[in-house]
Amino acid sequence: MPSSASAPIEATGQARSASLERLVARNYRNFGELRLEFPEAGAMIVGPNGSGKTNLLEAIYYLEIFRSFRGARDSELVRFGEDVFRVEGTVRSGESLEELAAAYEKTRRRKKVEVNGGEAERISDALGALGAVVFSLEDADLVCGSPGRRRRFLDILLSLVAPGYLASLQRYRAVLAQRNEALRQGASDMVDVWTDGLIEPGARVMAEREAWIESSATAFASYHAEIADGWTGGLAYGPALGSRSEFEGTGTPEPTVAETRAAYGTAERIAELAERLRRAMHDNVERDRRRGSTQGGPHRDDLVIRAVVEDSGEERDLRTYGSGGQRRTAAIALRLVEADTLRESLGRDPIYLLDDVFAELDRDRAARVVRLLDEGRSGQVLLAVPKPADVPLRGGGLAQWRIREGVVFTDG
Repeated sequence: MPSSASAPIEATGQARSASLERLVARNYRNFGELRLEFPEAGAMIVGPNGSGKTNLLEAIYYLEIFRSFRGARDSELVRFGEDVFRVEGTVRSGESLEELAAAYEKTRRRKKVEVNGGEAERISDALGALGAVVFSLEDADLVCGSPGRRRRFLDILLSLVAPGYLASLQRYRAVLAQRNEALRQGASDMVDVWTDGLIEPGARVMAEREAWIESSATAFASYHAEIADGWTGGLAYGPALGSRSEFEGTGTPEPTVAETRAAYGTAERIAELAERLRRAMHDNVERDRRRGSTQGGPHRDDLVIRAVVEDSGEERDLRTYGSGGQRRTAAIALRLVEADTLRESLGRDPIYLLDDVFAELDRDRAARVVRLLDEGRSGQVLLAVPKPADVPLRGGGLAQWRIREGVVFTDG
């Protein structure tokens, strides 16, 4: 009937899972009032482009980070002609139920988040309560798009799993804005003051990014090789500390990979990064003054994503090289590592939101992705596709729903 509007997971050990039992969306995108109850295993939502499939997954994931995973402003999520949208969800984990809700009022530009009926004092306190990972057709742009896309990926994930990361990031951004304003105004004394304020939060942001990338590299390479059947993949941290070598003229030899790896995430490593950031800011202050903005620092970092050809050992940067299928492979491997990270943090499998994830993959790669999503993973799957497909996720037992013009038909 219609409703109107770390290391790769081992196949032998499954974590407990959670499921989205109920969703209510009012005046969200093209939904007037949508009420759905989801099967524990999940569902396949079938509909043509523009019918609302991605909007549905976006509404669900809104309860994870309280913003659009597509980067849209909250005001753009409100249904045309309306002033307020509201999304509610009930999540079951074992015998536990959690009620989540979020609303946005366009006129007053006010957002409200509720957990179990009470308003959250800070939105950050409710981040990650849903426990979900979204695989999007647009994830290929995560690999080959701007560094800002990859920083956003890191910032969202680390805000969910790394205590204190979001606070450090917010503090860094606030001080950075003040430093840039001082640079534009030519206020040299204040530039130095704001520079000092950047160092500690900036170093902590860098340390968390570096530690996650290093700890995830092996799993990413394994997933990438399994999907690509011969090409392994690599992740690397690309800190943006300025044009000069971090070790140039210091008399300090660059540490070996092993020496650096042993220090990731430690207080000593944070202190090292703070000193390197401080030195880079000092070395490049004249350039910053000429350009009127801070040219180096965590706000310009990058996540480097590579593929290595098995036969030749040639390493290729997928930001500038690679077909759509190759970039899609790397993006899926990255999302699988994200799911592992969430699983480790939550102590349970996340909910998997898959937005046409098999597009641009040949039959063999698609089959390998299905296997990776099934083996050792018991999380609920909500798969959006443009036409009915024989996808054996969760043993082929996903309910098949249809969606048309913002209306979901749950009777097959």
